Amino acid sequence: MKFINSIKGLLVAAVVGVATLAVSSIPASAQGVIEEIQKRGKLRVGMATFVPWAMRDKEGNLIGFEIDVAKKVAADMGVEVEFVPTAWSGIIPALIAKKFDVIIGGMSITPSRNLTVNFTAPYAHSGQQMASNIKLAGGFTSMDDYNDSSVTISCRRGATPCNFAQARFPKATLRRFDDDAQAFQEVVNGNAHATISSAPKPRFWSDGYPDKVFVANNGENLSRGNEAFALRKGDADAVNYFSNWILYNTANGWLEETHDYWFKDQSAWKDLVAEQ
Repeated sequence: MKFINSIKGLLVAAVVGVATLAVSSIPASAQGVIEEIQKRGKLRVGMATFVPWAMRDKEGNLIGFEIDVAKKVAADMGVEVEFVPTAWSGIIPALIAKKFDVIIGGMSITPSRNLTVNFTAPYAHSGQQMASNIKLAGGFTSMDDYNDSSVTISCRRGATPCNFAQARFPKATLRRFDDDAQAFQEVVNGNAHATISSAPKPRFWSDGYPDKVFVANNGENLSRGNEAFALRKGDADAVNYFSNWILYNTANGWLEETHDYWFKDQSAWKDLVAEQ
């Protein structure tokens, strides 16, 4: 009996020891993004220049809708803001690699992106527009005319418009560029029938080249977008904070007022922007 009791004692001790070791080996809860930002005293924002979301003025300073949004987010958190300009095609990998805390860059919510990053509630709804070359596409009678192997459509590499163009106009030839300025220049030069980008850029472009470019689809958007902040997976608190920030600033009208300033009319800021 003493032998059996001794065995039981050893087994209990072993179980307790294993349990203790397991508990002690569990790392302390990882510090969340919000805590990291507050501790650092700085919000690091990943973005790409994209009129009128983010652009450089003639003095080299960043201006635009995203810039105003990020600055207010940081101010409401009581921290500074640091912008990390990043090529759009690599912005999600850079977020995952912790080059910055959050993407505030007019990123549309898509199922494929959502497999890699978490999205907040939407804070803007721009959709896609098409700017077309008058000489090449002025005779088209419907949007289906663009779905032809003889048609070339340009777009920014890695952005939603390229995916949209491929799905909506599968027969057309796509030319992908690193930025919208290059994609649009193809249309101006007559090397592409059209380019697709987030509204209101195609409308702004057509205003600048009325003799060469027009907004297709009778000036209407081709789609409706839902833009949100993007965050790394696994941090529900960060998604909650930023989503509630968006809800709060939607309810008080700040987001709509700021969006209208940058998107409805470019007359107030057009002359400030550096030449692309």
